[in-house]
Amino acid sequence: MGAVRITTADGQAVTVASQTDTVPAWAQRYLGGWWNAEPTTELHGPSVFADLDETKLLALAAAVEQGDAETVEYAGAHLLVVRDGQMVTAVQEDRSLAYRWDENLRMLRIVGTDETDLATAAARLARELVRAHLLADGWFILHASAVTGADGATILTLGDKGAGKTTTSLALARAGWRLLANDRIFARVDEHGVVRVLPWPSAAAYGFGLLEAHDLYEVVRTRLASGEQMHPTQHQKVTDALLAGRREPLWKANGKELKPQLWPDQLTSWLSMPLAAEGHAVGVLYPQITAGAEPRLIESDRGVQPGDFFDETTEDRYPDIFGLLPAPGDRTLLTEHLDALLHQGLVMNHDAAANAAVLKEAVARLGA
Repeated sequence: MGAVRITTADGQAVTVASQTDTVPAWAQRYLGGWWNAEPTTELHGPSVFADLDETKLLALAAAVEQGDAETVEYAGAHLLVVRDGQMVTAVQEDRSLAYRWDENLRMLRIVGTDETDLATAAARLARELVRAHLLADGWFILHASAVTGADGATILTLGDKGAGKTTTSLALARAGWRLLANDRIFARVDEHGVVRVLPWPSAAAYGFGLLEAHDLYEVVRTRLASGEQMHPTQHQKVTDALLAGRREPLWKANGKELKPQLWPDQLTSWLSMPLAAEGHAVGVLYPQITAGAEPRLIESDRGVQPGDFFDETTEDRYPDIFGLLPAPGDRTLLTEHLDALLHQGLVMNHDAAANAAVLKEAVARLGA
C-alpha cells in the first residue's frame, strides 16, 4: 500500500493511502505545490483510504438505497447521503464512487471503479479533512486571491465576483510575486496580531482572454499539443478549442465560462509562476475591471464584507456532507485586523501592460 502525508505550513495533516499507486501520487501532485506532501509508512491520524473495489462499491450503494437518503450536490456531482450516528455513507447517483466516513476513527473510505475519479475524490476529500482541522484551530476561509513576496509579505485581493481577483493575482505573479491563491485562502490572526495566510490548494482556471492578454495562450496550447495533460476537470470542449487554436470564450448553459484547468505544478512549469506555502498579510487591493476604462488608482471604502467569507451559507461547491467542520467561529477579530491593513482601490481593463503599471503603483502604495 502506498501512502502520502499532507501537511500545511501550520502543521495540520492528513494521510492518503491506497493499493493503487495513482491515488497517493495524485494527492501529492494536487496538494503538494502549496502544502507539504511526503511519502509515508505511518498510517495514523485523519486518513483517506481510497481503492478500486467494485464489490465494496455495490455494497455501500445498497446500504444507501436501503436508508433514508438525501440528495446533495457536491463538486458538480449528485450524492445520495445516509447518516447513522458517527457513520456517514454516500454514493454518487451514477454509482461510480462511494464514501464512508467514520467519525470515531477519523477515517474516510472511498471506493470506485475508475482510477482517475478515485484519485480526484481522494485528493479533494483529503483537503476537506485538512480544512476541518484548520477551522477548528481558528482559521477562516476568505474568497480572495493572494501573492507573496520573498519575505512572506502578502498582498490580498478582495472583491465581488468578476472584480478581478484572479486577474490581479496572475498579473502580480507574472511580475515576480509568488502565487499563494487564485480564489480562496485560509486566514487567522496570530498571538502577535499578525494576519497569517495559508493557501487552499486547487486546480487553476484561467479564461482564454486572460491567457491571451498575458501571452500565455500559446504556451498552454503548445504544451497540450505536445502531449502533456491538463487537469481532468477541464471540459473536453476547452481541450478541443486549445488544440484547434480557437480563442473565443466557451460558455456553459448556466452562463459560466468554460476555462482551461491547470495542475498547481503547471503554474510554475508552464506559466513560470512560483507558489507560496504561507504568508502574512500586509495590504489589501480592491480592484474593478471595466472594459475600455483607463487603469488608475481610486479611493475605496469597501472593506471586508460578510460575503468575503466562505461558511455554511455561502459554500456552494463543497458542502460539509460528512459533518467534518466545526461550528462557525467569530470572525470579528479577523475582519477588524484586515480592515486595519493598508488598502488600495484600482480600476483595470483588459490591457495586461496597462494593468501591470497600475498594479505596480498600487502595491507601492501598500509599502510592499
